Amino acid sequence: MTRPDAERQSVGLAPMEPGHAPAVLALGRQVYDTSVKPYTSWSLSAIAGHLDAEAPACWVALADGALAGFVLGSMGFDQRADWGNLEWIATAPAHQGRGIASRLVRACCGTLTEAGAAAVVTDVESRNTASAALMRRNGFVEGVTVTLFVREV
Repeated sequence: MTRPDAERQSVGLAPMEPGHAPAVLALGRQVYDTSVKPYTSWSLSAIAGHLDAEAPACWVALADGALAGFVLGSMGFDQRADWGNLEWIATAPAHQGRGIASRLVRACCGTLTEAGAAAVVTDVESRNTASAALMRRNGFVEGVTVTLFVREV
């Protein structure tokens, strides 16, 4: 469902620049629950690492100049230099349900394809059904299931 205040704002996409980092960091802190995925963390260095990558695929969605969403991707996944990795994506709560995340996915994947990606991979926590549906709508299919085993000490 769209929100009346969000409907009035036009949302454009732009390549992410270093000046966007503070707003991207703040939005990530607002929407990510990093306790769900203890093997990863949300930080300024995560953002900087993507911006500093050889082939960054980082985009922002801007609504009247304010951050409405972002995606961070880059070439290289594990030992596959020819695969792109869409690692982080978020849409501000006031802008969800308007197709912004799909536009960001397409922009990131397009950039990675232009950089030579033979495939684009991403991971979605099993309880995050909204993200799983987003990825399926954008042509991703489940390839491998990994279970994180945790031993409390």
